[in-house]
Amino acid sequence: MSHPETIIPVPDVEPGTAGPPCAYARLRAEQPVVKALLPNGETGWLISRYDDARAAFADPRLIRPLLSAWPPREGDDAPPPALPTFLEMTGEHHERVRRTVLPMFGRRQLEFMRPRIRAMAEELIDTMVTGTADGATADLVASYAEPLPLRVLCETVGLPYEDREIYLPHTLALLGASGLSMEEVLEALYALQDYADELISLKEKAAETDGEDEDYIRQLLAEARRPGGRLTRDDVVSFVVTMLMAGYKTNIQHTANALLVLLTHPEQLQKLREKPEGISTAVEELLRYVPLMNAINILVATEDLTLHGQHIRAGDAVVPVPASANRDPAAFDDPDRLDLTRTPNAHIAFGHGPHACTGGHLTRMQLAITIEVLLERLPGIELAVPAETIAWDESTPLRAPAQLPVRW
Repeated sequence: MSHPETIIPVPDVEPGTAGPPCAYARLRAEQPVVKALLPNGETGWLISRYDDARAAFADPRLIRPLLSAWPPREGDDAPPPALPTFLEMTGEHHERVRRTVLPMFGRRQLEFMRPRIRAMAEELIDTMVTGTADGATADLVASYAEPLPLRVLCETVGLPYEDREIYLPHTLALLGASGLSMEEVLEALYALQDYADELISLKEKAAETDGEDEDYIRQLLAEARRPGGRLTRDDVVSFVVTMLMAGYKTNIQHTANALLVLLTHPEQLQKLREKPEGISTAVEELLRYVPLMNAINILVATEDLTLHGQHIRAGDAVVPVPASANRDPAAFDDPDRLDLTRTPNAHIAFGHGPHACTGGHLTRMQLAITIEVLLERLPGIELAVPAETIAWDESTPLRAPAQLPVRW
């Protein structure tokens, strides 16, 4: 049975929560495909059920538009498109780049980062403990959840941590792109590309003198320089931009939200203390239960199609919502209940299909070590204030607690 075409606002996350918005429960039941007014004034079809969202991510008829070219503009004032990020690459180009980059982020290939991430986490805990005025209370966001993901990203990829004041403002602007004008999006995107281009030039010069490929940027540059290599220099620029957009703020916000969830479920946290071998399973549940992001995932239909009685036309935006899909009772038993032992757990926090998040395993490893080190070093950690009094950062769709006052 088809519904008349109505346009709704994108459901808002309830204040003081990471989501998902409660309104998606009604949409899953009554309007699983519904046209919504997006933050930038465009419209798109929200897809809220698990099976539909998973299928949409993998549907070749639905493609990622260029961030610099959506919504489309006609005429002479249309700006030149920016380089595509990995999420926006299509066809042979995407296959070629993915075959080169994806193995670098496999589970076994990333094992070299495990001791490095652990060392960073322990150093941050040491600093937090020794730097507190009373020796027993601190802000877990500022001391731990915020600095660790950026340091991990810089160490893995080869980004200079000391340049963060240059690239982070542009990165944060792009993460809120669905609510920005095209001019604002392009300004941030071009600036980030310019930074990546300059960084790569510096690494090219360094490679001429020391010849070592010690980070991922340098390794990809070596592939781009190799006769018959599968990458171009522009692909390496796109890699840097993609890693900043996908690997920084989302991980900070999700880490803070995951830690808050654990601290407000003390009985489940205690089980993790007693059986730390369950942390990997717990991480999958945290990825399902806590939205990795609430930002808009835009796909564009390349041809007409019909879904649940709704006619989606070529050129329409389609918006699968992982945060809603991961709470679908048709896919998960008692989905609104946190169960750190839940298995199987086929969530789609990282999307699905050929454009599933390249850095998913790095995110998993980082979150697992974050929890592991915290429980080892501060086994008695707990919130120092009532959860309902915690201040929230709601300046972007990636909502998270602004502070997490804790004691141990």
